[in-house]
Amino acid sequence: MNSKTMFYIVKRLLLALLTVVVVVTVTFWAMQAIPGGPFNSEKAVDPAIIIKLNALYGLDKPLFIQYLRYLGNAIVWNFGVSLKVKNTEVMEIIGENLPYSLATGLCAATIAIILGVVLGSTAALKHNKTADRVIMVLSTASVAMPSFVIASLLIWLFVNALGWAEVGGETVGSYILPILTISLSPMCYITRLTRSSTLDVLGSDYIRTAKAKGVSKRKILFKHALRNSVTPVITYAGPMIAYIITGSIVVEQLFSIKGLGRSFVNGISARDYPQVMGTTVFLTFLMVFMVLISDILYKIVNPRVDFD
Repeated sequence: MNSKTMFYIVKRLLLALLTVVVVVTVTFWAMQAIPGGPFNSEKAVDPAIIIKLNALYGLDKPLFIQYLRYLGNAIVWNFGVSLKVKNTEVMEIIGENLPYSLATGLCAATIAIILGVVLGSTAALKHNKTADRVIMVLSTASVAMPSFVIASLLIWLFVNALGWAEVGGETVGSYILPILTISLSPMCYITRLTRSSTLDVLGSDYIRTAKAKGVSKRKILFKHALRNSVTPVITYAGPMIAYIITGSIVVEQLFSIKGLGRSFVNGISARDYPQVMGTTVFLTFLMVFMVLISDILYKIVNPRVDFD
């Protein structure tokens, strides 16, 4: 690894740290702007109890002092204790829900990338033919369709009408439909991205030279074209993987499965400030990290690209 690459990575890491600080700041003050408090409820609570609870969790301090304390703790991955889950740290809640989102997200990302590249390459090779038109129509319609609509249709078809799947629980079968729902939109986007980049590559001079030499279409696609046309997919794949690993809030709610997204919604509903802020910072770090990884992979796949 040369010095220029190291400098790029260090620069991106410092930028990631700055991003986390900004996210912590925005999230902290946004939570403070929400009316009410974490210990408010429909039933009247003794004001003396609320005073004691605020003192216990440090919420009686000036807001700026609370912010500085939280910022210092967040940098060392200490997000404090949940206000609603007794004797439980926020990192424990994240650690409990992360494996579910991780497994669901990685499966969905794998399906999206593999099928997206295959369908996009097929559409490019069959340009302006029936297969190309069918793939483009379906991918455009799927990208435009919101995830909650897709989830509702899948539930109606495979759960209510056919009875082939189940909703809720922690069995493997209960995660099949959520994985399909989460993977559909990015798969269609990758399909369109791969098709566009492959068409550009297939029209380049070196591809025409290979065709003139009698090289087979399969060899041209896999040895020459796909290596260059897949680079935009790698750029998109980094943040996409981070996004879908965190789980779709709507999808997790509709299918009643565990995950970071559903935990995040529950934290907002309960006004659990440490959980909301801790989850937000964690997801931000994951997103920034995956973008950095995708940039490095981009360089590996296409060595002609220089880090700037």
